[in-house]
Amino acid sequence: MKIVIALGGNALLQKNEKQKYETLISNIKKTSNYLSRIIKENQVVITHGNGPEIGYLALQNEIAKNKIPPMPLDILGAESQGLIGYPLEEQLINSLRDHKKNVATILTQVLVSKDDPAFKNPTKFIGPFYTKSQAQKLKNKYKIKKDSNRGYRRVVSSPKPIEIIEKKTIKKLIKDTIVIAAGGGGIPVVKTNSRLKGIEAVIDKDLASACLASSIKASYLIMLTSVPYAYLNYGTKKQKPIKEISLEKIKELQFQGHFPPGSMGPKIQAAINFLEDKGKKVIITSSENLQKALEGKKGTIILR
Repeated sequence: MKIVIALGGNALLQKNEKQKYETLISNIKKTSNYLSRIIKENQVVITHGNGPEIGYLALQNEIAKNKIPPMPLDILGAESQGLIGYPLEEQLINSLRDHKKNVATILTQVLVSKDDPAFKNPTKFIGPFYTKSQAQKLKNKYKIKKDSNRGYRRVVSSPKPIEIIEKKTIKKLIKDTIVIAAGGGGIPVVKTNSRLKGIEAVIDKDLASACLASSIKASYLIMLTSVPYAYLNYGTKKQKPIKEISLEKIKELQFQGHFPPGSMGPKIQAAINFLEDKGKKVIITSSENLQKALEGKKGTIILR
């Protein structure tokens, strides 16, 4: 089967971990081991988040701006695709060395609208977590919002993905290659007079993954996150895991406001987009529960 697997930021960097090379490699090794079985048996495209990584690249820009001209967010997005794609590719090759699978990372541009309302209302969390007092000190420099119950983070514009520019290349490669693509939601570009131009933004990785999955006619979209299920009333005493559910029912729950934008909201919208565009199944779970979720024993499973 054709499967798109979207790796959440926790697959690369856990909360309270420092952005160090050793930490990145350690987490990617673990994730690669969880992925190895499904990769051996299917045609797979892997996407990944870049929230912490692009945030740290932006901080490096800020610290060095008096000596080195800073780069815009679309360039930092491209940098993050290499920063994560290379070690992910390396570790996948290591874990698949006896299976003779090719692995390739594709710098991926994603078309967005320059008139997207997201440019006026930044919602995408990037970078490290801050305490309330740290956030107060930074509010004149960045847009800062509370990220669920986990702390405060910088937010940037996150326009909706319209088209994966490299979709034809990815579709050809997937026949005999594990493809790493649309990293960090892809490099945001707009089109003016038939010409592409990068724009300052960070696209949501899950929405871009759904767009990519539809583009290559994937059967499954799997979104790996830090929790084993999507939940109702998440973080409260009434928290309840969602197990198997239909597209119509999840749309009903979404309409009732159960999935906030800064939490599970983008994943649920990505699931809806994919299933409404002829996808067969969506799985939302944690990396360590992936195999059990494929067997129907764990995770949130959403069916068309």
